Amino acid sequence: MSHVFPRHTKAELPIAAGGDGCYLIDAEGKRYLDCGDAAVSCLGHSNRAVIEAVQQQVEQIAFAHSGFMTSEPAEELADLLIQHAPGDLDRVYFVSGGSEATEAAIKLARQYFLEIGQPERRHVIARRQSYHGNTLGALSAGGNAWRRAQFAPMLIEMTHIAPCYEYAEKPEGESSFDYGQRVANELEQEILRLGPETVMAFMAEPVVGATLGAVPAVEGYFKRIREICDQYGVLLILDEVMCGMGRTGHLFACDHDGVSPDILCIAKGLGAGYQPIGAMLCTDKIYDAIQQGSGFFQHGHTYIGHPVATAAALAVVRELTSRDLPARAGAMGAKLQSTLEKAFGQHAHVGDIRGRGLFRGIELVADRERKTPFDPALGVAAKIKKAAMAEGLICYPMSGTRDGKAGDHILLAPPFIIEEEQIDELVAKLGRAIAAVI
Repeated sequence: MSHVFPRHTKAELPIAAGGDGCYLIDAEGKRYLDCGDAAVSCLGHSNRAVIEAVQQQVEQIAFAHSGFMTSEPAEELADLLIQHAPGDLDRVYFVSGGSEATEAAIKLARQYFLEIGQPERRHVIARRQSYHGNTLGALSAGGNAWRRAQFAPMLIEMTHIAPCYEYAEKPEGESSFDYGQRVANELEQEILRLGPETVMAFMAEPVVGATLGAVPAVEGYFKRIREICDQYGVLLILDEVMCGMGRTGHLFACDHDGVSPDILCIAKGLGAGYQPIGAMLCTDKIYDAIQQGSGFFQHGHTYIGHPVATAAALAVVRELTSRDLPARAGAMGAKLQSTLEKAFGQHAHVGDIRGRGLFRGIELVADRERKTPFDPALGVAAKIKKAAMAEGLICYPMSGTRDGKAGDHILLAPPFIIEEEQIDELVAKLGRAIAAVI
């Protein structure tokens, strides 16, 4: 009998015993093509450069508390990230994962306005059907109704505007651009409703991950969001925990949209699964306000800037940048999209195939013409996850796509090293899993 507290108490899970490139291997020797580990394994499971970086760092120094010392890998990683970062991002605050990164971003936004003498700014605006993490602050910002429901009495008050979800929410007859401008303008309306002097930040994912299933914003949406934030002095926080670090074809996902944030959050692909790590990046303007004010960011965790974690991430980012792997993710993502469209483009129960780079989503529907989702009681996503595992494919099906209850999608996020024949393998296995369920 296991004493591990699992995510689901009734699930019987195989034991992960090995990794080989794009594959995970269980204790029985079965191989699984890994295309759905929450967009973590961007380099696959056996990258020697990262493994050796971890081993060397452990031998040198495993831990030094960041309240007393910094470390060489943390300094070098921060320099490398800022070298490639968009806009005026200038400082990096290392944490242990995505939820910690978004939590830190919210707290930094609040302290920034305290430091510059605007204590009345306290409101965060985010979007429905978003996900920003599972700590209480991050969960408050997120718009995932299912994840929020049982904790609602404990959550911080934050407000949510519409997502930019073209497939399901753009009316017929409205252009994509006009739709994007209209839903972006909801931010201005919400700022005015709350009072411009009380709003401190707007938080969004450039490509919405687990909750919507790889939904990118339409062209011009984020440029309008940036304009509104600038007009009212509101900080723009972009959550690239899932979609960043090359996943969508750029090292930083927001580069596709031609905007830069005031605060940016990354994780998952930053450590590629070799170590738990995340980071919050901020502009020099925000950092200088802290430095010239109290001089102390009133936030922290024991393992921030962990030397082994930052050494692993440094090796990961070097691999990503020196081998131009974000560009490869873009090219292989186009191949994946075309293969998915060929296999499922006319499927009676596939409503939309979308995404950027190696971050793709398939939305499943009961009625293709009306875009009607399946009855949630059918549990379509959970059944497809199980069927895919039986086929030797790890993918990321989720329910609640439309409103937290109805709607099903499959998220696909294979390693950037995936080859064309493995894309064919992915789609073939996924096709058999969908056929077994629907």
